Amino acid sequence: MQDLHTRDTPFLALDKARLMSNCARMRARADALGVTLRPHLKTVKSVPAAKAILGEMSAPATVSTLQEAEAFAQAGATDLIYAVGIAPAKLPRVAALRATGVDIAVILDSVAQAEAVVSCPTPIPALIEIDTDGARAGLAPDAPEIVQIGRILDAGAALRGVLTHGGASYGCFDPASMQALATQERDGALAAAKALTDAGLPCPVISVGSTPTAWYGTDLTGITELRAGVYTLSDLMMAGLGVGTVDDIAASVVTTVIGHQPSRGWIVTDAGFMALSKDHGTAAMPVDQGYGLVAALDGTPFGDLVVRAVSQEHGILALRPGSSGTLPELPIGSRLRIYPNHACATVAMHPAFAVCDGMQITEDWPILRGW
Repeated sequence: MQDLHTRDTPFLALDKARLMSNCARMRARADALGVTLRPHLKTVKSVPAAKAILGEMSAPATVSTLQEAEAFAQAGATDLIYAVGIAPAKLPRVAALRATGVDIAVILDSVAQAEAVVSCPTPIPALIEIDTDGARAGLAPDAPEIVQIGRILDAGAALRGVLTHGGASYGCFDPASMQALATQERDGALAAAKALTDAGLPCPVISVGSTPTAWYGTDLTGITELRAGVYTLSDLMMAGLGVGTVDDIAASVVTTVIGHQPSRGWIVTDAGFMALSKDHGTAAMPVDQGYGLVAALDGTPFGDLVVRAVSQEHGILALRPGSSGTLPELPIGSRLRIYPNHACATVAMHPAFAVCDGMQITEDWPILRGW
């Protein structure tokens, strides 16, 4: 049996106990708020991980690629939302999944997409995407197109409801701001749903979510389901937002020290952006973690030691700017863990999770690659 000391680096280690603890915390949160939890499986992109998160594969889930939908459906998933605006050319793949008995719904925010959906030979349910915070896609909650699109879908396919994503929550750095954004997300979704029902249209699903708003929201009255994903693994952005701590981060990249640049204060490792990704999502946060926080193999962080720069296969470790600490002694061959900024991006760089119990690798969980 391999362990963290013997497997070739870099590789992605998964602390299963932390994963399951994170899942239990969010499920308890959804139960307390009185809503259905629909986990977003884009974070793990893995059938065995999905089984661990969902318990039963028939439970509600969210995906961000049709490859995920197809793989999870083959493993028994039957209730999915493909939560990326639908491209008309992808509708035959959605229809093929539905033909196997999978209830997969799509999302959209335009008349053109709605007309493409209703032109399919078999009905495909769709949710209208609502923009409640200006962070990405969707229609404003008071946009007249909501009712127009709703009528098109109701007449020729299936109007499943409305959906929004509180992406701006990643820029909120105190509980009051986060709670205000969660309320804004809820109110925007409810306003869009009311526009549909006032027009005599159905709106059975009112779906909201992001991990930060799920964690900080206090009242989801009127909402039917909560979507969140990165809570499963957590990462440095979640720790920076107060959604848990570094000790909750379940995925880390194991790397080896391969060089030193003493005059520059650098330690060089074999984990570059092909292992860590180039996500620098903590750059705008109160604590910038560079491209990852460096820890000993047992998971204990080295204070202010971060990944300051990455090239394809090299990681440059150095102290955080302004630190009064000293660079630790890490000889050639030393093994380290890197906690990632954004778990979703780092997971996508790897072929599998090395599932760990302490230092032992107990199994490997394949990760899906592609779309």
